[in-house]
Amino acid sequence: MGADGATLPAGGDAVAIYDTTLRDGAQQQGVSFTVGDKLSIIALLDELGAAYIEAGWPGAIPKDTELFARARELDLATARLVAFGATRRPGARAAEDSGLRALLDSGAETITLVAKSDPRHVERALRATREENLRMVADSTALLVGAGREAMVDLEHFFDGLRRDADGQPYGIEVALAAARAGASAVIACDTNGGALPGAIADSVARLRRALDAAGHPDCVVGIHTHDDSGLAVAGAMAAVEAGARQVQGCVNGMGERTGNAELLTIIANLELKTRFTALPGDEAERARRLSELSRVSRSVGEIANRAPSTRQAYTGARAFAHKAGLHASAIRVDPDLYQHVDPARVGNTMSMLVSEMAGRASIELKARELGIDASGQGDVLGRVAEEVKAREAIGYAYDAADGSFELLLRHALGEPPDYFRVESWQASVRAAPVGADRLLPADGSTHTQAEATVRLRAGGRRFAVLGEGNGPVNALDAALCDALAQVYPEIRAFELTDYKVRILDAERGTRAIIRVLIDLTDGERTWSTVGVGTDIVEATWEALTDGHVVGLIRAGVSPR
Repeated sequence: MGADGATLPAGGDAVAIYDTTLRDGAQQQGVSFTVGDKLSIIALLDELGAAYIEAGWPGAIPKDTELFARARELDLATARLVAFGATRRPGARAAEDSGLRALLDSGAETITLVAKSDPRHVERALRATREENLRMVADSTALLVGAGREAMVDLEHFFDGLRRDADGQPYGIEVALAAARAGASAVIACDTNGGALPGAIADSVARLRRALDAAGHPDCVVGIHTHDDSGLAVAGAMAAVEAGARQVQGCVNGMGERTGNAELLTIIANLELKTRFTALPGDEAERARRLSELSRVSRSVGEIANRAPSTRQAYTGARAFAHKAGLHASAIRVDPDLYQHVDPARVGNTMSMLVSEMAGRASIELKARELGIDASGQGDVLGRVAEEVKAREAIGYAYDAADGSFELLLRHALGEPPDYFRVESWQASVRAAPVGADRLLPADGSTHTQAEATVRLRAGGRRFAVLGEGNGPVNALDAALCDALAQVYPEIRAFELTDYKVRILDAERGTRAIIRVLIDLTDGERTWSTVGVGTDIVEATWEALTDGHVVGLIRAGVSPR
């Protein structure tokens, strides 16, 4: 089930990465992992080099009980699978506690217990005395260690407790010492409410580290677990490491309850690229290889969770190394490091140029290079393109979000217009019809619409006139266009619309307003975006759709027929 040997740091500058995406991250609204989902993410994290993967709460959640049963067959290379649970109940015996028994029965080599470390929570939520809570922590930890398991203890609300318990020996540190005396390999300071500032986190972690050392527990690792309610989860985790924490907990893509947990991939990159600490296993070359997988892991976990990562996510986001301002582009053409804090390739990402009204020749040239178009020595053309972009954005186009449309604009300017098909005409009509006779008409007499569209075009030396039907004019036009083009370009059938955005640009004009339509298309391997603008939503959509199909054929390497 787990990697052989200890996975806690062997050296003073090694930090153990503890992923809790599958347990704490799953508390994010709208996220629900199947057992298969969790197994897939475990494989990704093990390949990345995580030291610990907290997979769930066996005994409390049936799905997690099943996961640990299936996980016994896993052959993990670097990670240990961790079962999460609670200390024994107040007044109970640890050996007879059903929750602890379920943790042991899971077969997990490492078990993390959550323990109350704030006196208010002990007395009000747990309804126990401080002394009984200390016994609960000690008894539960000792039971796990006595059974040959590695035990770690999460100190819930640690920083809140220390802030309110400033005089004498804080209760949270007493809880940590009780766990260490019972054999815990690590105690984790948790900013459960996400309200602690980095300076306070650093001071408290350093104080905890000193207390453990003074009590004769130098081998008990201090960990850090932060939430992003104050927007400081990553900063707090980094401050904790500098103060002595040698285990960092977090979630891929910052998933988690409320505003989320610390974004674990960002922390890994920060530690590996900007500090003396190491976060991944292996020699320098091996760590560099693992680091280059960060962006892929981010996207893959996002796909499994059905929650796309933020495009602005540090290091791994799609816009993490995107440049829009013309001055930036001019400098980047000379030296990319002038406006990039790291080489994006080191984390598996790429630099991209966003074309907008701020773009100059340098931006256009760099974007052309990114698109695989040779525009060297075409200064005059690039200047005209920059002016055209500014003029078009003034009336509503947005090329920073539609690189496909920009590619077509550039190819036309360079005298390379793709000639896949020529539209002669199109029309769409919508009629309201009563609900079918096989269904009851609603009491309010509401109707539904039926749309038809006709597209006439020439492609491959032939003329087509195709009728399409749909639940609206856009759907009908798309159907007619695809049916016509697929007769010459069957590759079109692989194209799929994945996003459709409509924005009113001048709402004060009411129904006469200018509309901008942005669409995303994919063929399963590549994704591209196009834009259309007009006073008619159907007209704007038609422009984006036709451009989108042309770009798709270009990206697929299809020649005009």
